[in-house]
Formats: sequence, C-alpha cells, structure tokens
Amino acid sequence: MISAADLRAGMTYVDGNDLIRVLEASHHKPGKGNTVMRMKLRNVRTGATYDTTLRPDDKYERAYLETKEVQYLYKMDGMAVFMDLETYEQYELPVESIENELLYLLDNMHCKIQFFGSEVIGVELPGTVVLEVAETQPSIKGATVTGSGKPATMQTGLVVNVPDFIEQGELLEIGTADGSYKGRANK
Repeated sequence: MISAADLRAGMTYVDGNDLIRVLEASHHKPGKGNTVMRMKLRNVRTGATYDTTLRPDDKYERAYLETKEVQYLYKMDGMAVFMDLETYEQYELPVESIENELLYLLDNMHCKIQFFGSEVIGVELPGTVVLEVAETQPSIKGATVTGSGKPATMQTGLVVNVPDFIEQGELLEIGTADGSYKGRANK
C-alpha cells in the first residue's frame, strides 16, 4: 500500500477495478483545514483524464508494472503496433491512450511498453529522442541562444520552442519528460 502523500507523477496505482496513472501531484495547504493532495490523474484503461483532491493519508494499492523492450512499427486503424524484439510477438495499443507518447516516436524506434499482469497499458519513452525539424520560421542572422526562441514543428507533429538560429531540416535532441529542446543532435 502507498499513501496519497507518496504518489508522484508517473506512478500507477489500483483504485477498485481501475488502474490510475498520476500525471501531476502537489501538496496544497488551504488557509483553513488540513493539507490535501491535488492530483491530475488518468484512467489507464479508459484514457479519461481528471483532476481530484485526495487526503494525504488515503491508502492505495501500488500497481507493479513490468516493462519489455519493443520496437514501434506503425499506426493503423486507430491502433499503434509494437513488436517484441526477442519473440517478434506484436502488441497493439489504442492511439488515443498514448497520443502524447506517439509525438516522440518514429517508425522502427525502440522503446518499452508497460504490462500490468498480461495487459499492455502504456509506453515508456527514453529520456531524450532525436527528431528532425519539419517546419519553422527562417533563422535570424546574428541570433544567439539567449533569445526568446521560436516554435518549431518536428516530423512527428510535436511543437517545440527552439532557439532562433535553428533551421528546417536540422536534427534536434528533445527531452521526452517535458518536450523541451536539449540541443542539436550529433550526426
């Protein structure tokens, strides 16, 4: 069992028959009354996202997840298809349940999928990925890293704020935790 005060972003717990992933968690101390946990949660099975408050001493069963190294193959008919690198077994996940993760995945890219028992429930991304800039404003001559930046659309559709000197066609390293620009990728 785990208390609500110990729940952190990325953790998954069981609530009745539901499997819940914590997207955001923060302590909140109102002017009057007891401390509460403000949570942004997603029901892993239905994909529904909602905000709620929990008492810090509420107890939940922690969901123990297994991960398996896979290769992302393609999207078809609303499903994303992954292949086990050892057994060549294929797994399908509904696109709507992993829309955010798919913004970081290219065909044939390696990642991990998460299992709760025998049920495939999600994708675990690497810390950073390398993506190509598909579209951005032209670079500004004399631009420095300290500028405010500009939006760039990556080849997967992800929009990232990048420095003014970045041009279309460049390969960039992108952090998957927050979708931030980390630097140019080594060629």
